[in-house]
Amino acid sequence: MPTFNIRSNTRSTGSDFLPTDFVSTDAADLACHMSHCAGSHSPFFALHAALQSVHSVVSPRLVTVALIAVSVSVGLGLLAAL
Repeated sequence: MPTFNIRSNTRSTGSDFLPTDFVSTDAADLACHMSHCAGSHSPFFALHAALQSVHSVVSPRLVTVALIAVSVSVGLGLLAAL
C-alpha cells in the first residue's frame, strides 16, 4: 500500500519527512464504522443500549450503588422478619 510523506515543520527529529498512511487509516475507520452499524441492527440492540445506559450511570457511583443495594436488602430482610 503506498504511503505519503509529509514534510515536518520541526527539525528536532532526525528526519525531515514523517510517513503517514492515510489510506489504511481511512479503511480502518470505515471498518470500525461498518462493524458498529452492523451491531446496531442486531436483535439485542435495545438490550445493549439499555445496558450501556445503566453502565454509564452506575459505573462512576459503584460504591454508592452497592451501599444502596445492601441497605435495601437489609431493609427488606428486616421487613420480612416482622
